[in-house]
Amino acid sequence: MKYWLMKCEPTSYSISDLQRDQTSGWEGVRNYQARNFMNTMAVGDRAFFYHSNAEPPGIAGLMTISKAAVADPFQFVDGHKYFEPRATLDTPVWVTVEVTFERQFDEIMSLTQLRSTPGLETMEVLRRGSRLSIQPVTSSEFNLILKINGVS
Repeated sequence: MKYWLMKCEPTSYSISDLQRDQTSGWEGVRNYQARNFMNTMAVGDRAFFYHSNAEPPGIAGLMTISKAAVADPFQFVDGHKYFEPRATLDTPVWVTVEVTFERQFDEIMSLTQLRSTPGLETMEVLRRGSRLSIQPVTSSEFNLILKINGVS
């Protein structure tokens, strides 16, 4: 099993939206490294839902990868903001995974709190200039964050 941190602006889609919907495609990723990470995700992998460009930015909850990478359907929709003219059904450029809601944390675990937590010093989201929307998380980082948030 692998662990991930997946960012989304809560004004676009939030952990509360995922709780309401229970499952959702994680479409619209348009960064090659993030896409490559999505291609390695497996059903059962777990991920933190991170509210980016928010006040405060931070980890809002937990979700599970419930469907492995498939072609992002929006890349084929001419005129859509995620349209990709190079993509074909045989050779898509972008992918999406399906995520399923696990839980919302009682409080956002803010970026400030992440920075000040011993054991998280090397977490990817804390690295200077780290703007990737999807990032790997180590098992020790994952388990520490769960423990801090009272999740077993």
